[in-house]
Amino acid sequence: MTSQHVLPRFDDRWSYLYFEQGRLERDAASVAFHGKEGTVQVPINHIGLLLLGPGTSVTQAAMKALMDNRSLVCWTGEAGARLYAHGAGGARSSRRLLRQAQLFCGAETRLQVIRRMYQKRFPDPLSAETTIEQIRGMEGARVRASYQAMALKFGVHWDHRLYDPGNWDYADPINRALSAANALLYGVCHAAILAAGYSPAIGFVHTGKMLSFVYDIADLYKTVTSVPAAFESAQKTGDVETRVRVLCREVFHEQRIQERCLPDIAEVLDAGDDLGEDADESAGRIVTLADGAEAGRVPWERERASEGGTVADGGAQV
Repeated sequence: MTSQHVLPRFDDRWSYLYFEQGRLERDAASVAFHGKEGTVQVPINHIGLLLLGPGTSVTQAAMKALMDNRSLVCWTGEAGARLYAHGAGGARSSRRLLRQAQLFCGAETRLQVIRRMYQKRFPDPLSAETTIEQIRGMEGARVRASYQAMALKFGVHWDHRLYDPGNWDYADPINRALSAANALLYGVCHAAILAAGYSPAIGFVHTGKMLSFVYDIADLYKTVTSVPAAFESAQKTGDVETRVRVLCREVFHEQRIQERCLPDIAEVLDAGDDLGEDADESAGRIVTLADGAEAGRVPWERERASEGGTVADGGAQV
């Protein structure tokens, strides 16, 4: 297993790779994909997101190698357009997850996170008197204006966002391109969230979905990544999904999405001392009741112990 101390930073990784019609197997310390066009060696310690499309199979040994190297694996539809399932992340510490949950559970702290998320979309500071409802209206207008601007720039006919998740071919090419591009952006943001140890389900603007926080973070980048990539891809007829997948990789690189993602998450969660670094990952060791060290106590238990609490009266260690 690759040591957690030498794993590459998330922003040093490739954004994603997509494979279909083949088999992913363990190959020495890495994995290899065997497809119709031959064998491709996959540098798993440099992959942020691996998309497996139709006709793919993967061995247990390959999955273990990918998880050990904290590469997110997603099973998708054709051309990576729809997400069906995903593997787990590889963070060793729960400290970021606990902070995220704490911010969500407080009405005031959650509102502050929402305001910071919206503030990142606008060049001018938001007034303290501006309500969340007003900000949401401003955001809706901003996104609609982005669609219209891209349609004009690339000469693509645009009416409105329209798609049926159960019928991919129901949508017109531009809406299919938008869905495919957004799915890729979600995958990269999802990989960043899991790599850092956050929960993709604990969202602030979006709630109630297993990927709510993914949608929150992806919304920070849509108008400069997936939206322009989709409209540019829809200029031509034919396989718009393949074109948008290739173009998204270029746009994600140009916009430095992997470099920006973790610092932006830290900013909206007001974690100024945690700008995406993994230096504290080793702190996430397993602590048991047999551990008598002070480090084995969570903060509130250390406070309890300092007041004379014991295991019997509520000072139990975990």
